[in-house]
Amino acid sequence: MARVDYAEAIRYLMSFTDMERGYQASPSPTMSLESMRSLLSRLDNPQAGRPTVHITGSKGKGSTATMIASVLNQSGASTALYTSPHLHDFTERIQINGDSVSQAEFAAAIEAIRPAIETEQESVHGNVSTFGVLTALFFWLVRAQVPPVEWQVVEVGLGGTFDATNVFESPEVAVITPISLEHTAILGNTPAEIAMDKSGIIKAGSTCVLAKQRDPAVIDVVRERCRSVGAELVDVGSRYTAEMAEHFVYGQSFVVRGPHGEHELRTPMLGRHQLDNAATAVAVIDALRARGHAIPGGAVAEGIARARLAGRLEVMGQKPLVVADGAHNGESAEMLAAALKEYFTWRRCYLVLGSLADKDVRAMGFKLARLCELIVCCRVGNPRSMDPLAMIQEVGFLGPMAVAEESVADGLDTAFAHASEDDLVCITGSLYTVAEARSIILSRE
Repeated sequence: MARVDYAEAIRYLMSFTDMERGYQASPSPTMSLESMRSLLSRLDNPQAGRPTVHITGSKGKGSTATMIASVLNQSGASTALYTSPHLHDFTERIQINGDSVSQAEFAAAIEAIRPAIETEQESVHGNVSTFGVLTALFFWLVRAQVPPVEWQVVEVGLGGTFDATNVFESPEVAVITPISLEHTAILGNTPAEIAMDKSGIIKAGSTCVLAKQRDPAVIDVVRERCRSVGAELVDVGSRYTAEMAEHFVYGQSFVVRGPHGEHELRTPMLGRHQLDNAATAVAVIDALRARGHAIPGGAVAEGIARARLAGRLEVMGQKPLVVADGAHNGESAEMLAAALKEYFTWRRCYLVLGSLADKDVRAMGFKLARLCELIVCCRVGNPRSMDPLAMIQEVGFLGPMAVAEESVADGLDTAFAHASEDDLVCITGSLYTVAEARSIILSRE
């Protein structure tokens, strides 16, 4: 087989069914777990051979996963991290010791696993998906590292029970971050129903670390899952606290207290929700220590201080202040609104809002509209984008004027045309919106 370059590898990757590019209002996954396990078996099960932290939830998955991986790496252990979606490049999804794999590594790995993919695609098991290929690619690359990777931190793509990443016999720790309404056509109509799907990553003999939850029914569902499969439950909300010390535009310091002591921590990531994410990360490290893994005390503070994630309350400009955040539902929009008021000083707010068609834009609007002078509804460069005129129907009655633009670039131009030096331009609604805006802003700079 001729060696492929990165562009060819991406074209091949995108030739498969992809829920990120095409909305599927169906409980049927685009690739069955049977097919995912079969594909991994054809690759000699590269997901096995190292301890795993498996992470699901509705909010904070990426931040929490990044913090945990950073702490493990700062402990001196080689650590792999798998997250989704990416902002600018597929290689961002696969990190080894904090660095994305190179495009050359990515392309070579696609070439190496392609025969197994095509054999699986032709088998009786059914469809192979883009996310399934990426998941297999991650595990294959992790196994190929020299020296060997000692830990893998794996973020679920969608849900939990039927997700392509749910291929572990028993992860060391299964983490469930805050659960709220998302993908209701697929996962369920209440937080408790969604929790039932997500708790499918909890396996016999593992420890479940459950982040602080708003809905007590979620805790009941996860507790019952742990009881039924024989897993230990660590309820972060009842055992850990996080208290702010100081915050600035460039970061914040805080104290996390738990059953094993307190940690004075700092993070470049903004928002009070990051304190809760850090408390969950600390609880995971405590759980790993309780399971016999040696993790030095200083690794927690250093790892959380070094963990960074673009597109989450990211300051991208001054005069006017530009803040980008991937909030995509009502609860995350509420957190964004609180952070904008608490962490920044500004006079008027111009909201650039781009969302996918299956999201509750009205719920986001209710949380953000009262801050805004103008809502610029824009089309995202994704087939699943909500039409900007349909978005106006959802948010146009909330108070501020709402206008429609056919692209994120046009939306930014409209917002910047209105904003003065002491105003705020906030870009939100989806990580896809944030990614487009970041590319435009960085290219203009």
